[in-house]
Amino acid sequence: MSPRSRELLGFATAGLLAYAADLALFTWLRGPGGLDPLTAKALSFLVGCAVAYAGNAHGTYRGTRVRGPRPFAVFFAVNLAGAAVQLLCLAVSHYGLGLTSQRADTVSGAVVGMALATVVRFWGTRALVFRNGGRVGSWTG
Repeated sequence: MSPRSRELLGFATAGLLAYAADLALFTWLRGPGGLDPLTAKALSFLVGCAVAYAGNAHGTYRGTRVRGPRPFAVFFAVNLAGAAVQLLCLAVSHYGLGLTSQRADTVSGAVVGMALATVVRFWGTRALVFRNGGRVGSWTG
């Protein structure tokens, strides 16, 4: 498997684990935990970020340098940027284009928004948080 394929697979795996942790915790906090939706989502988002960071730091990018003194803070900011992209896609579709059905909201937020947010997160994670051989964007093994 090429270094590029390994990196993409590792990033996707960490992201899926983070998504599962986020979803499971949100569901529990909203149900048995009895929290309001915004508090539940904020807490589950933090846990999801921690799981994604751990997966990338100890898996995908374990052989790379961490950039800067506060890598988790930068990683968190990259994930916030990704969340903002998802919300922007949803807002443009729902409020700007008037596509207000549940299906349109799902497609714009969870499909289009998630795809664009994943690109932002991937770029930010490899360019701003982890570096390979001291160079951003190196695909060497």
